Amino acid sequence: MPDMRRQHPEPPPGAPQIQFKPGLANEMLRELAPLLAEEGIDVDNIDVPDLATLQAAMNRAVERSNMTRFTPVGQARDHAVTTLRLVVEAIAEDDTTLAAAILESVPPESPDATRATVSGCIGVALGLLDDWLTAADPQAPEGLGHRVRLPSGHWLGERAATDVLVLARKGRAFRSLDTLLTRQGGKQVLYGSALALAAAFGTWSTSTDTPIHDLTRSHLR
Repeated sequence: MPDMRRQHPEPPPGAPQIQFKPGLANEMLRELAPLLAEEGIDVDNIDVPDLATLQAAMNRAVERSNMTRFTPVGQARDHAVTTLRLVVEAIAEDDTTLAAAILESVPPESPDATRATVSGCIGVALGLLDDWLTAADPQAPEGLGHRVRLPSGHWLGERAATDVLVLARKGRAFRSLDTLLTRQGGKQVLYGSALALAAAFGTWSTSTDTPIHDLTRSHLR
């Protein structure tokens, strides 16, 4: 059974794994087709002056696609918020096996938007942390960013959570998604962003003498 708590520190991240998946490039091109069309590129008849032009257009399309994936709205955001709320409250109650079980159940994608997704949970958590730790959200306690520390002990996702807190104190966690994912991996960033969020709520709760359950209901949206 997975557990967010570890007996020992996390090992250093391994080198990025490269896997060859036949048809992946064509699948990605099809997904980006509407965005590339806005750049004047027809994926069925690619006609550009040079590869640099195509690569620049691809980069912009991928960036916009990622922004959509990591910025859930409406029902998709509600699902992500509910999932993060359950994880934060489980960590606060020291039920770290439940917290891990919830995160393990989050799928990479939800075509019908009936479930939270990995990217949605990460995006919501990082966006909130950017606002809270830089005092962009006036409801956050003064100086929260300087006081937040990860819970004691060793945790699954603690390396990623450490990076997230450093970046969020500068308001740059969400903008650094690509770097975080490349350096840590998607699973680590999911666990790390949830752990960093729980740490922020823990400090917020202590400094305002407010139960975490009340805080998650009023500020995790």
